[in-house]
Amino acid sequence: MLFNPSRDEARNFLFESWRKHRAKELLTPLEDLAVQLIAKHPEYFAVLENPERNQDQDYLPEHGATNPFLHLMMHLTIEEQISIDQPKGIRAHFVRLTQRFESEHDAQHRMMECLSEMIWQAQRNRTQPDAAIYFACLEHQ
Repeated sequence: MLFNPSRDEARNFLFESWRKHRAKELLTPLEDLAVQLIAKHPEYFAVLENPERNQDQDYLPEHGATNPFLHLMMHLTIEEQISIDQPKGIRAHFVRLTQRFESEHDAQHRMMECLSEMIWQAQRNRTQPDAAIYFACLEHQ
């Protein structure tokens, strides 16, 4: 699946997937997966139903704002990681966390925290993302 869009491409993909779903149009498998994830986040429906207003919206963490686009794209990333078990062993962490939290969705949110930590450290250190950081964080979830 390997999907690495720009910010605008990611947002347009989510807007269009949701639009097609609401219009009962045929979805690609990736769009269908995105719609399934969006459906678990009704708090984002209004954002996705108004692309003109929200395409360029900034979500600043210092203002306590969650970026719905980033959140949904991280879900898609984790879904892809689980489906191909990359990095190797990620699927086992997902299964363990799903059993612990009794919810695949909650397990993914825990994984998202660790994925964010790995990305943040790579950006801060100007290095490639390190799966060891991801797994070390997952061990503590």
